[in-house]
Amino acid sequence: MILRVLDPTNERKAAGGEPAPRPASLKGKTIGFISNGKEGTAGFFAHLDRMLRDEFGVADVVFRRKANYSAPAAAAIVDEIKNWQAVVTGVGD
Repeated sequence: MILRVLDPTNERKAAGGEPAPRPASLKGKTIGFISNGKEGTAGFFAHLDRMLRDEFGVADVVFRRKANYSAPAAAAIVDEIKNWQAVVTGVGD
């Protein structure tokens, strides 16, 4: 019997992609939440919103919902990201 193990990682690097610098603090910042549109994200994001405001001093939380859970976020949402200091995305399965 042959056991074949496949490695699903992609060796190619994304063109020009570098992670954004992390803020030293979230106090006074605007955080964007991008939901995949599934029901399970609503409760999680609501709880996380309260935590970020109460425990980390976040000034504002912006909620956006993708039109289709399996597609990338719309260009309008991606364009808004530049106005946020951090982004949270979620899968609500």
